[in-house]
Amino acid sequence: MIRKTSGIVLSSIKYKDTSIIVKIFTRELGLKSYLINGIRSMGKGSKIALYQPLTLLDLVVYDKESAGLNRISDARLQRPNQRIPFDFLRTSIALFMTEVISRSIYENYQNESLFDFLAESVTLLDEQDAKLSIFPLAFLIENARFLGFSPEDAEGFILESKNHPFAAEELPIVLGALNQLLENNFNGEIKLPAHLRRKLLDHLLDFYSEHLDNPSLFKSLAVIRQLME
Repeated sequence: MIRKTSGIVLSSIKYKDTSIIVKIFTRELGLKSYLINGIRSMGKGSKIALYQPLTLLDLVVYDKESAGLNRISDARLQRPNQRIPFDFLRTSIALFMTEVISRSIYENYQNESLFDFLAESVTLLDEQDAKLSIFPLAFLIENARFLGFSPEDAEGFILESKNHPFAAEELPIVLGALNQLLENNFNGEIKLPAHLRRKLLDHLLDFYSEHLDNPSLFKSLAVIRQLME
């Protein structure tokens, strides 16, 4: 069956000599894997740039639910990213976001609200005045809400975790920052020392690992922790 849908590229891997397998979170069909033949041998006519992380696409696809790999009939840029591919910090955050999403959902998982949030997050990350130093924190907090395991308040992010890494004097400062992020997400104005930003990032990732039952380390964490400085 041929279907039209919007999609956000999460990752791609090489397949044989000239092809790729790309994972795309689509709005209407959920998380799908697509085989794209010959795309790495097309020279100047190659459309491989379409399949960079967090690229927003309009897609026409062949969809068969029982198929492990589907095919793309047509893919076009929905909105080209102006800064994410060319700014190291934004690229690093994009890779972090795709890793978080990829660990949080499974093949065929469909959630239109989560898709819309992720698409909006991509747009915000690509804006010139994006607050990059708090962006990973805001993303993790807001993303948890769409995945269904966000606490009702800032205290919940601490109390509902097995780990309690903050000293008594640090806790009020961290809770104040969490409240700001919960109220204002990506537009929050938080005054948090770099070491506490890193500590909060590590704690939120532990929080995710507990709820997703996935204790392995995030590959992009080292770069993102440097951004917290």
